[in-house]
Amino acid sequence: MSVQSQEKNMRKLADLLSHDLSYIWGERESGPNGDKKVFLNTGKTFLRALAKDLGLQEYNVSANPGGIAVSGDCSLIGMWHSSGIYVMITQASFGLEELVLYREARHIRDYSSSRNQFLPRDVLKTMSYSRLLNEFRTLRKEGNAYERAA
Repeated sequence: MSVQSQEKNMRKLADLLSHDLSYIWGERESGPNGDKKVFLNTGKTFLRALAKDLGLQEYNVSANPGGIAVSGDCSLIGMWHSSGIYVMITQASFGLEELVLYREARHIRDYSSSRNQFLPRDVLKTMSYSRLLNEFRTLRKEGNAYERAA
């Protein structure tokens, strides 16, 4: 996918996440038939292309719609040779602006280790895709850092 397409997806995600995806109103439903579904589909598309652009050798992209009280979330977990990355995009509750969570992953099923880092919604609105890639690439470790530490 092109850089322009990915930046368009970033802006679309920021726009979708700027209003309440958990609320159902009138004829337009935020849930499975409305903006929530668009968010989940766009998020998965964005994360799949992100995994390829990061050069991940193995990765999983998933979407969890949750219930009517939440936006749901889209996540990516992937591995380079000896290190990996976990990225989750969601609508924060209680008015918080942090919407992109990312952290280092030690293996493909590592959903809890390492320190969480956050990016606000404004990053999706304003940051270039190339800069976002560079931010995520800082987690990449050459060699097997965990064996050396042992």
